[in-house]
Amino acid sequence: MTGVRMDKWLWAARFFKTRSLAARACELGRVESKGQPVKPSRDVRPGDLLQVINDSGVFQVEVLVLSEMRGPAAVAQTLYRETEASRELRRKVAEERKAMPHFESLRGEGRPSKRDRRDLDRLRHRG
Repeated sequence: MTGVRMDKWLWAARFFKTRSLAARACELGRVESKGQPVKPSRDVRPGDLLQVINDSGVFQVEVLVLSEMRGPAAVAQTLYRETEASRELRRKVAEERKAMPHFESLRGEGRPSKRDRRDLDRLRHRG
């Protein structure tokens, strides 16, 4: 096998949940090879360097093995090798995300109680 379609390989390597999502990402320019956006039908070959942007972050990977079949995650991880710089960048982004406050936790406990509404009414009508 000399080459595999880009969308099939991305799906088999588990970067995207479906092949159509992989193809859509290619069309939107979220997959690059050698700094150029790629089409879903472009052939992937071992040794290619890809940059893949998905919900999990930005991956810079080197293609090691070709596959058209989607298998278990352990097998999918053997299809590529992520660069050390990419791993470090994703780790930093994850740490920054954890450090940011969650706005859901800053909100109140739901609807105000009857007592809370009376207090709010008193404050509004006084001013």
